[in-house]
Order: sequence, then C-alpha cells, then structure tokens
Amino acid sequence: MTCYAYPTSAMLGDYLRAVAGFLPTASILAALPVGMAAGTVLSSLAVLFAVFGVRTMVRHATHFEMTDSALRALGFRRTSIDWGELDRMNLAYYSTRRDRRDGWMQLELRSAGSSVRLDSRLEGFAELVERSARAAKTRGLPLNAATTANLAALGVRLHAEPVAPEAAGDPI
Repeated sequence: MTCYAYPTSAMLGDYLRAVAGFLPTASILAALPVGMAAGTVLSSLAVLFAVFGVRTMVRHATHFEMTDSALRALGFRRTSIDWGELDRMNLAYYSTRRDRRDGWMQLELRSAGSSVRLDSRLEGFAELVERSARAAKTRGLPLNAATTANLAALGVRLHAEPVAPEAAGDPI
C-alpha cells in the first residue's frame, strides 16, 4: 500500500486566496451599511470564498491509499475506486497562460458509481496516473484524445513500443 496526500505548501496558495477574498467582503458587510445590490454582490462573494476555503480544507484533509486492487480516499468524504471496476479515466490539463507553459493536471476516475478527482499538486500524482492508465488499459476503456496526449506528456505509454529486430536478437 502506498499513501498520498496534498502537501501544505501546495495548498497554501488556495488558503490565502480564500482568506483574501472572504475577509474583505465579510468586513465590508459587517462594518458598513450597504444597499441591496451591493449587499447581494458582497454576500455572494463572501459565500463563494467561504465555500472555496472549505473545499480547500476538505481536499487538504483527504489522504489516498493505493493498493493493487483499489484507490481509497480517506477523509471527510470517503470513497473507493476498484481498479477491476474502473469505468472512466480522464486526465485534463488546465493552463494558466496562453502559451500553455503553466498549469495543472486533473485526474478523474470513476468506478461503480464512485468517483474521485485528483490534481497534480498531490504528491505522487504521476505514479497514480500511471497506475490508473494501466487499469484503464486492462479494462479496455476508451480514452479521449486529450487524455492520451496528457498521458504522453507525463511519459506514460499505453502501447508497447515495437521491438527492433536487432534488439530482439534476430539477424538483420
């Protein structure tokens, strides 16, 4: 069994964004009289940032255990992905720049009604992606073009490379 978690350093930016959005909007609502329209907008923003903060805490508190038979998420929301019942694998890349140099990947897995989403900030993400790809190949799952390209970008090969005759020991 191998264990994975989101490191605090990777989650710090999300915590800061949640606080930086929630505190000013909540402070304005608490300290100043605002009209109905401004109050609605500020309240909506405060709720949005609060939800983002809670989701960040839930993600940070979730740990994953990978075995030969399954991937288990342990935390507030427990779920299990059985490799033998994997019915969906999607690996997406989200760019933060137009030139696509910066960004993150998100792995979505589904099995028997359970689903899990992991992003590339997770320690051991590439290893999880590789194990997921092997399970998808074993199950004969069709993968979309974006998933296949993203697997290749991580160095995960789904098809065995043909062996050259000289490498196989055959005379040329």
